[in-house]
Amino acid sequence: MRGCGTSPPRVLPMNDWQDAEQHVEKAHEAYEAGRLEEAESELRRALALNPNQAEWLFNLGLTLTAAGRVADAADAFQSSFESGEDPHAAIMTGVSRMRAGQPEQSIDWFEKAQKLDPSAPESFIHRIEAYRQLGQHDQAELMFYLAQQVDSASPDAHVALADSLLDRRQFEKAVWCLREAAKADPEMPGVQGRLADAYAATGRNERARQLYLRELRRDPGDIDTLLRLGTLLVEMNRFVEAGEKFRRVLEIQPDHAEAHFELADLAEHQGIAAEAITQFDVVLRLDPEYPAARRRLARLLQKRARPDDKGTSDTLLRRELVALRQRPETFAPGDVADLGELLLDAGMAGDAARVLRDLVSRRPEDAMPHHLLSVALFRSGERDAGIEEARTVLRLESRYVPAMHNLAMGYLQDRQWRRARYWLRQARRLDGDDASLRRLSLLLKLHALAEAAGWVWRFLARRRAH
Repeated sequence: MRGCGTSPPRVLPMNDWQDAEQHVEKAHEAYEAGRLEEAESELRRALALNPNQAEWLFNLGLTLTAAGRVADAADAFQSSFESGEDPHAAIMTGVSRMRAGQPEQSIDWFEKAQKLDPSAPESFIHRIEAYRQLGQHDQAELMFYLAQQVDSASPDAHVALADSLLDRRQFEKAVWCLREAAKADPEMPGVQGRLADAYAATGRNERARQLYLRELRRDPGDIDTLLRLGTLLVEMNRFVEAGEKFRRVLEIQPDHAEAHFELADLAEHQGIAAEAITQFDVVLRLDPEYPAARRRLARLLQKRARPDDKGTSDTLLRRELVALRQRPETFAPGDVADLGELLLDAGMAGDAARVLRDLVSRRPEDAMPHHLLSVALFRSGERDAGIEEARTVLRLESRYVPAMHNLAMGYLQDRQWRRARYWLRQARRLDGDDASLRRLSLLLKLHALAEAAGWVWRFLARRRAH
């Protein structure tokens, strides 16, 4: 731990002062040994004796940061600042607020730090990241230029702006910023990895692979870089090497859910369903809310179709429905469509219709959600509503053959033979080789024959009656 500027301590009895100093010394030893709970406890005992000691409050913030408690750390750093008005405490308060998901509040703290120390570029650099999190990229660029006025070669400022540029998919500008950062500090952590990200995003995979490897030579245990390299290797069809990288992450951190997810994805990509199922199951044991894991596992179980698989996959889908109701903002439209299709495959048409109605309200001009909703409505017995949705699909996309098939089937079930034949003809003009359309055509012919036979029978019956 390191301290910051301190305010004059209040006058304490000698014994209390010595006790407080002993607690601080013990906290330092515990922190260095990685015993963070003990370090926090000792610091709080010291602060109980002298609550306004800025240096101890600052070190408490560092301890809480190391423990991953960023919101509590922000409070400690703020108390440190209020006791000593040190710019480092203001910076750390802002950084902690930003890590806690409060970028707007963090900006106020970075501005306070700038006022106290105008010659330091850190307040501008951190504001680049804060504005980036807020999506205010023009302001992020302004902060970059202000940082350059203080330190024109600042590698941190270039990296922070590069992250903003990567978010906006301005890859060539991001590459320039990262190269400038690497010139200023060739050993700066993360620069080569970010360069690799930019090259991978523009399809220069081999160059990206080399840069990821360069980053790993600097830090062989960098989990994020191992994962990104593994993902790139999957894209390059270098599956054995990709698996090695994901397993290397698990050697470092055996309970790393993302590494297990990537191994599951790799196994599914290679057609090794049993291994993919095992790995997805591990992911959900480690993190029951891991994005997409429930849906991916449910789909694999549906395909495998063992006797006990349906119960498990249906349970997974019901949990996904609960998650969608409780946290709809975490589901992208593609996720909702995926869930709707899985529910249809599971025979849960009513649930699928409810999910897909919500998707249609979010994407009214997209034909696919309307088509899926049409299928769900037909299967749940709401034929008229299904027909109306299929018509909506064709208003949006006039050559959408599956919607024509559904209309023909719906009218057939309604015994509206002429309309059914019309939509079947339209569909077969666009796709004459579709097997489902051939089956539907045969079904209509059988209905026509049955109708003709019924007419002949009725005609003969009337003749006999006369």
